[in-house]
Amino acid sequence: MKLPISDRISTMPVSAVRKLAGYASTAKKQGVKVYHLNIGNPDVKTPQVMIDVLRNWKDNPIEYAPSQGETTFVNALVSYYHELGHSFIKDEDIITTVGGSEAIVMALFTLCNPGDEVLVFEPFYSNYSSLASLVDVRFIAVPTSIETGFHLPSKNEIEKRITNKTKAMLFCTPGNPTGTVYTKKEMDILVQIAQEKNLFLISDEVYREYIFEGAPPHTSILSYMKEYPENTIMLDSLSKRYSLCGARLGVFVSKNPELMKGVLKIAQSRLSSGIIDQAVGAKLTEVSQTYLDEVNAEYQRRRDVIYEGLTSINGVSLAKPEGAFYSMVKLPVSNAEKFCIWLLETYRSKDNATVMLAPGAGFYATQGRGENEVRIAYVLNIEDLKTCVSILKDALEIYPD
Repeated sequence: MKLPISDRISTMPVSAVRKLAGYASTAKKQGVKVYHLNIGNPDVKTPQVMIDVLRNWKDNPIEYAPSQGETTFVNALVSYYHELGHSFIKDEDIITTVGGSEAIVMALFTLCNPGDEVLVFEPFYSNYSSLASLVDVRFIAVPTSIETGFHLPSKNEIEKRITNKTKAMLFCTPGNPTGTVYTKKEMDILVQIAQEKNLFLISDEVYREYIFEGAPPHTSILSYMKEYPENTIMLDSLSKRYSLCGARLGVFVSKNPELMKGVLKIAQSRLSSGIIDQAVGAKLTEVSQTYLDEVNAEYQRRRDVIYEGLTSINGVSLAKPEGAFYSMVKLPVSNAEKFCIWLLETYRSKDNATVMLAPGAGFYATQGRGENEVRIAYVLNIEDLKTCVSILKDALEIYPD
């Protein structure tokens, strides 16, 4: 007799980033070279000072870390935020998490009751939906568009979607999946709405170091936290900044004591983040600004290759990303997910290669939006990106839509 599992797991959204992983695995087993543009897993080298921690680790046994975070790591984070100009941040304002994803769950669980609503600006990071479903939080989508570079709509348009169940607004700048950097004026509007409507602001700032020439300067929610400590929250991660995706180092920052007490309860219940991971992360104060500048310049070069290459393909459109390393791309196909599957199942270049993309619909909460879009993560070297553009151009020309 087959035992039933929960209804909620059957309705939990599948991550658009890894949704087609099985198709890619099959293609690889067939000897096909698969270029992964579906996931933000950078090929940039991790700083050597962090790698050396792993090579020189001698502590035995490997113990739990404190639930709030290992002291050396928390102190390093405080120093980092002070260097950014936010000297009011103290160690008690920080809780370390198992990647940025755990920080998101902690925020939603601590702020919301089951059935409460959170405003998101679509397209948004696909896994937000999966994480919200874990804590029975409903997303209310505020649409943005390629035509406006995915910048925010008017204050009035945002406020139209606020109800008596709305508890917070969740956003990411620089944006995943759009590469959009919100202006100070946009951030001012979000803060103003939060104050007038008594809402929390959850700012995901994983990509703050990667902002390209001509884009607005990054305006952190930390710039408002001293004046508005009650309802401002910053989520952070070391995964992309230092190419530490596998180390699972996230950060939850708030000046709201009651909120932090609640988040610490969750942190204590899962015991701790990894102590070795945090020892690696604690070396962030020894990573030179030159490293970050060089990585930023490299991502800008990659952005230019992707943008120039894709806009030269008939029927393809995208906004020029201002930061991070993602772009939402509109394709001349009726169903982008079917096209992505076809790329993995059927299409082969003359070199027996193909490209894996993330279907765009998974980055929207509104039914029907994003069905002819994909998210591209330009995390490969420039020559590989040029190959990927060539593959996509050829594939779109022969795709039997």
